[in-house]
Amino acid sequence: MSVLVNKNSKIIVQGFTGKEGTFHAEQMIDYGTNVIGGVTPGKGGTEHLGKPVFNSVKEAVIKVGADTSIIFVPPGFAADAIMEAAEAGIKVIICITEGIPVQDMVITKAYIEKYDCTLIGPNCPGVITPDEAKVGIMPGFVFKKGRIGVVSKSGTLTYEAADQIVKAGMGISTAIGIGGDPIIGTPTKDAVKLLMEDPETDGIVMIGEIGGNYEAQAARYIKETGNKKPVVGFIAGQTAPKGRTMGHAGAIVGGHEDTAEAKMKIMAECGIHVVHSPADIGTTMAKILKG
Repeated sequence: MSVLVNKNSKIIVQGFTGKEGTFHAEQMIDYGTNVIGGVTPGKGGTEHLGKPVFNSVKEAVIKVGADTSIIFVPPGFAADAIMEAAEAGIKVIICITEGIPVQDMVITKAYIEKYDCTLIGPNCPGVITPDEAKVGIMPGFVFKKGRIGVVSKSGTLTYEAADQIVKAGMGISTAIGIGGDPIIGTPTKDAVKLLMEDPETDGIVMIGEIGGNYEAQAARYIKETGNKKPVVGFIAGQTAPKGRTMGHAGAIVGGHEDTAEAKMKIMAECGIHVVHSPADIGTTMAKILKG
């Protein structure tokens, strides 16, 4: 069992023949990910990177049994791509696209609720189960197989945490980059829940940032369910000036629980091992697991 993606996932790339889609699909294939084709409207029936191209996601589901999709579609069309994937029967939809209008995502999130699917992103680095499937833009060589799960709003901090965990003598079960936009498909709590229920995960690293209440929700869920696995938490943006968006569209302090200080306090109260610097993530997890 693995979380979201594994070696048996049948993955298609939406926006397959574009510059970004081509580059990252090639990297995913080189990693050993089971990419079975892609979608570019108008180019159906051709081949790209040795894989079939389809005109629609529905066609890819019918002809090759696709169950997972990664989206490299420009912001103006990406919401439609997400809805098309859900409607076609794709179970795991991973949207990398940055800059999708918030209004589009409000409509999209409501629309896909009627379908049996999980959306990761948008504006995320994707999901990786090391040695099985890399469905995203993360550098695969950083991630070694192990039993620590990672949930992160930040792409670069996902890679940093993974690198530290590996260097501390552990490895990664699954890393989920949930994305930094105000409206995303899978908030921190839902991603943490997947790892809490995963028998191949012994500990979890939860990386958040200022803005929104996802981390507070996740912390309270962890406490309410009995702190079943050790969680190391870090919040980025501790020195950010109030009222300013920092990098991610969702990283803006709007309420009293949105600040780094408030989030770290809530996390600590809920039994999460909070670190003040990302440099301490790996060593802290190693100490906890050694008892």
